[in-house]
Amino acid sequence: MKALRVSIFFLLCLIGSPEVLANTIRINPGQSIQKAVDRASPGDTLIISEGTYKQFGIVIRKPLTVIGENYPVIDADFKGNILIVATSNLTIQGLKLINTGRSNMDDSAAIKFFDSKDCIVRDNILENTYFGLHFSNSSQLTIINNKISASALREFEVGNGIHLWKCKNSYIGNNEVSGHRDGIYLEFVTNTQAKENKIQKNMRYGLHFMFSHDNSYIRNTFKNNGAGVAVMYTKNVLMKENRFEENWGSSAYGILLKDISDSEVVGNIFLKNTVGIYMEGSSRMEFTNNTFRENGWALKLMASCDQNTFKANNFTQNTFDISTNGSLVLNTLTENYWDKYEGYDLDKNQIGDIGYRPVNLYSVIVEKIPAAVILWRSFMVTLLDRMEKIIPTLTPDEMIDESPKMKPYDFG
Repeated sequence: MKALRVSIFFLLCLIGSPEVLANTIRINPGQSIQKAVDRASPGDTLIISEGTYKQFGIVIRKPLTVIGENYPVIDADFKGNILIVATSNLTIQGLKLINTGRSNMDDSAAIKFFDSKDCIVRDNILENTYFGLHFSNSSQLTIINNKISASALREFEVGNGIHLWKCKNSYIGNNEVSGHRDGIYLEFVTNTQAKENKIQKNMRYGLHFMFSHDNSYIRNTFKNNGAGVAVMYTKNVLMKENRFEENWGSSAYGILLKDISDSEVVGNIFLKNTVGIYMEGSSRMEFTNNTFRENGWALKLMASCDQNTFKANNFTQNTFDISTNGSLVLNTLTENYWDKYEGYDLDKNQIGDIGYRPVNLYSVIVEKIPAAVILWRSFMVTLLDRMEKIIPTLTPDEMIDESPKMKPYDFG
């Protein structure tokens, strides 16, 4: 028993000894963060005390936990990158990073990752950065609860908020990104999910995919960006339960789909966009349970698209429901609700007894002669559309929903 008490006492002394607690290093204002990183051992925790640190180019090449206390400010004073990371198992949390360089040659960023794995970036504030978070050739990243903003006036003056190149198996969630070129940019990225982010007031796209397969974005809000989301040269993407709002402009879309295939667009809301969805060269896609409301064009479906199915969607209060630039129809419309439908339902099965052609003559004219939009709501336009419904000549005869719903769907 005495030997046991001695052993317990020795263990308690060991736990409380300075040597064991040396894995926590505190950094105070006026001290060098780089020197603290250099003397730390793999697995150590660095606590950065509240205050302002005029430092940049801090390189981390070992697994550490870096935690800010009351959001200490690391100010690069426009001289370059703030943190440069090339390691695994790194956590960066609770920092305020401001004023990166403005170099387009090295893509200056608040935090730049190279060849990293199993890293977490959470609960940080990034302000006035060129790129916010920049990841290259990395995997298993967790990027959550960060607030990233910039105040540049022109697109070439700023990079992307969250930028991933050649990355995989990552999660991007609950971030707020504004004021950048693209809010989130994914190029050669696979098996990555973007979920519940708020992306607004970015100059080009809220979310931009390039050559990025097998990804998903779910329950995000894309508001007042140059365009909401662009998905290009990509396959197998799930786009589910997102909101696309007030993306206005001559080339603004809720979603731009170009050369994309084998993907799903499910349960999204497209509200007050110039164009809800613009798609060309896209194939084998399923569009279901989406709401298109108060858009200029709900859907611009180019003739280069084929084998796409639009089923059980709501189209309400749009200036144009669908427009196209060709007469060949290789897509399917079925069981959608169209508020402009004027048919009847004699058998009371909630399905219209005659089909609905959503492409009207005026939309065809505007597609070919954009300036003709000035005639909207004129008597001549109304007369032409009525004539086209009776004797279709210019609109695609086979672009028809044979089973239009009489009442809108309640998607909750």
